[in-house]
Amino acid sequence: MLDKLALTLVIIGGINWGSIGIFQFDLVAWICGGQTGVVSRIIYTLVGLAAIWCFSLLFRDRDDNVIVNNV
Repeated sequence: MLDKLALTLVIIGGINWGSIGIFQFDLVAWICGGQTGVVSRIIYTLVGLAAIWCFSLLFRDRDDNVIVNNV
């Protein structure tokens, strides 16, 4: 659950950075009242924390496709 939430926030951040790079338009700042607004800063912080969380996904040794039988 937390992995999917973090990945969703990272995707939102990536789309926002793409819009900044291509169109010079900050979607989060536009929706939330500027880059220095409290809501914008909270969203930027959550996206940053989500990126750190997703970085940990690279180092997890987990295989979701394996079914374990407890027989």
